[in-house]
Amino acid sequence: MTYLDLIADQIRSCLPPEAEPPQGSEALFRIYAVLLRAKGEQVTDEDVHDAWSAWMQSVDSSHEALLPFHDLPPDTRSLDAPYAEAIRRAARQRR
Repeated sequence: MTYLDLIADQIRSCLPPEAEPPQGSEALFRIYAVLLRAKGEQVTDEDVHDAWSAWMQSVDSSHEALLPFHDLPPDTRSLDAPYAEAIRRAARQRR
C-alpha cells in the first residue's frame, strides 16, 4: 500500500452512505488522491468528472458520460458532487 492508497481510502471513507462507487474503482480513487494533493479543498465537481473520465476511458471508452462536464445533463453532473465533497472533507482532515 502506498501513500496514494492511504489517501484514496481516506477519501472513500468520507463519502456519504448513499454514494455507490463503481466496482473495481481502486485506480479511480488513486486519481482522486492526486486531485486532493494537487487541489485540496479547491477541487471542483468538474475536476472530479475529468478524473473519472480519464479512468473510464480505460474501463469503457464508449461510456455516454465521456463528455466535457458542461455538456452533461444536470442530473449526470450532480453525480460528481459527493466525490468532490469527499475529497474536500479528506483535505480538511489532513490539515
